[in-house]
Amino acid sequence: MMTLKQSRRLQSVLLGTLSWVIAALIFFPIFWMVLTSFKTEIDAFATPPQFIFTPTLENYLHIQERSDYFHFAWNSILISFSATILCLLISVPAAYSMAFFETKRTKGTLLWMLSTKMLPPVGVLMPIYLLAKTFGLLDSRLALIAIYTLINLPIVVWMIYTYFKDIPGEILEASRLDGATTRQEIFKVLIPICKGGLASTALLSLILCWNEAFWSLNLTSSNAAPLTALIASYSSPEGLFWAKLSAVSTLACAPILIFGWISQKQLVRGLSFGAVK
Repeated sequence: MMTLKQSRRLQSVLLGTLSWVIAALIFFPIFWMVLTSFKTEIDAFATPPQFIFTPTLENYLHIQERSDYFHFAWNSILISFSATILCLLISVPAAYSMAFFETKRTKGTLLWMLSTKMLPPVGVLMPIYLLAKTFGLLDSRLALIAIYTLINLPIVVWMIYTYFKDIPGEILEASRLDGATTRQEIFKVLIPICKGGLASTALLSLILCWNEAFWSLNLTSSNAAPLTALIASYSSPEGLFWAKLSAVSTLACAPILIFGWISQKQLVRGLSFGAVK
């Protein structure tokens, strides 16, 4: 008969093994993309796939010769960070009013906001394209910043709203008794308590902005094109060049992957803090 201690140890081993298997399955596409970026086009198309090959940097050199990677990278950084900051500036006051001054229409408003995410982007492409053309915003960073902010607002407001709702009302009551204004409540009470949740929300918004491709492909050409547009440029009428496509995808994903990896400990630590200490 297996003892309780042995049963728990076996359960721990099985759960650990399952976690590693799931992590490997999630990580494998990224690993294969990076691996393919160091292959020649012949090796990339080889059947069966080759795990052992002579690595080459010709794909990365081709990218630098064909296009200015840093121009596209700067556009991605500027647009993504600007849209994320603007989204937070709008979402924090909105979530504050909905969480602490709730009315009978608050839930309906939140659900309506979230329902807008179900609308396919192509359904509103024509009016937004015409608006951008009318105001001279085609191929401009400002247009993408505005659109990325608007499409991420529902998710960001919902997330911050849930963080604020978890804060005991007694904390705000105590701050009001001390004479705190609305601005002080937000910046000196709520934001310090929810900084982990706000950081994770900001990171999610940043990732969504960084990975957005539909609007960047339809509203930009060269001047404001981010890295997603650079990736799409490697799909040509001549066919797909898998090795070069993997190389440019690696360069596009690397900055946000590194940033997320660096931030993960701080984010998890911040999310583990409770409101009342």
